[in-house]
Amino acid sequence: MPKFTYSAIDSNGKQKTGSLNAGSEEEARNKLSSMGLMPTSVAEGDGQSSESSAKQKSVKAKKKSSGGFSLGKKVKQAELTTFTRQLATLLEAGLPLLRALEVMIRQERNERFKGVMQQIADQVKSGNSFSDGLSQHPKVFDRLYVNMIKAGEAGGVLEVVLSRLAGFMEKAEKTKKKVQSAMVYPIVVVSVAVAIVALLMVVVVPKFQSIFEDMLEGKALPAPTQLVINISNFVKDNIFLSLALLALLFFAFKFLGRTAVGAKAFNWSSINFPKVGDLVRKVNIARITRTFGTLLSSGVPILQAINITKDITGNVFFSGALTRVHDSVRDGEPLARQMDRESVFPNMVTSMIDVGEETGDLATMLNRVADNYDEDVDNAVAGITSIIEPIMIVFLALVVGFIVIALFLPIVEIIKQLSG
Repeated sequence: MPKFTYSAIDSNGKQKTGSLNAGSEEEARNKLSSMGLMPTSVAEGDGQSSESSAKQKSVKAKKKSSGGFSLGKKVKQAELTTFTRQLATLLEAGLPLLRALEVMIRQERNERFKGVMQQIADQVKSGNSFSDGLSQHPKVFDRLYVNMIKAGEAGGVLEVVLSRLAGFMEKAEKTKKKVQSAMVYPIVVVSVAVAIVALLMVVVVPKFQSIFEDMLEGKALPAPTQLVINISNFVKDNIFLSLALLALLFFAFKFLGRTAVGAKAFNWSSINFPKVGDLVRKVNIARITRTFGTLLSSGVPILQAINITKDITGNVFFSGALTRVHDSVRDGEPLARQMDRESVFPNMVTSMIDVGEETGDLATMLNRVADNYDEDVDNAVAGITSIIEPIMIVFLALVVGFIVIALFLPIVEIIKQLSG
């Protein structure tokens, strides 16, 4: 039977080293657990220990994740949600944090995320807190995640906080998918419209142009027809330039959205556009109240919770409102009073928060508001979807119809000439 050397921690927290016989590394770990020891490294014979192997993996992961170039897939939000839920389940089942992380590392298929987990496990193994390890990977674990874990560690309820955080992430992902699904139809219709118009401009219009030149013998064309032909000639003769202009327009809008003025303009349009603005407001309020309530229920101080909530808000008007709320609460005013002054928060929201402050159960009330607004988001998405369908059909009909009518106007003149 193979011999394994091990390093483990006993019930008093002291480091123990030694060797034992076992059929496999897993069996050796099970034997150590039955002896009341928590294994930190197990290796067969005099070979390289799993601890040093883990350190090498960590170095490789750091090389992969450092700098502008990285190997491995990006860590997706769905993967992070699954990690949080599974880690919470393992801790609730009684596994120590380090052992739970090792289980998660073995089953992870995303090499980049696996490397991040290994580095966090190494941090925990060397005596640092779990939240310290998470904070070293801000591109994977944001401030909301790290601060909730820190609060859970401070209160000794890490598994409860992880479960709460997983629930929060699952609901946020569900809301995001509903909004994204509502955008699928208009994106498909717009793509089809662009493809049809491009086909007409590049293939159909030039053929009509040659017919007009032969039949009308240089006579002036109607203004709509001439406009369509001019656009067609430009697109046909400058295909790459046209694509470059479209790409430039796209990146120009993207860049403008990152500037203070552009972001403010886009955000103002998004919350004031008919129907769409109602959905944007409800999505933002649901996200704010859900985040704020989850942070408070996890033990994060209220001022810190407001700042973290402000950071996850993508709309500058809601972010500015939360900044003023933070300053007001810092100066000793009740939370609901300043929120009531902000036009972005409806009266129903501020009234429920006021009740939550009076009863001393603000976190529960915030989560109830979030639940109500999640349902409102569902209804708003359904309403917008039903409105978008006829609007997009009419838009497509107008564009294609204008091109068709413009091409048929000269045909009327040709028919007159032939009949004459």
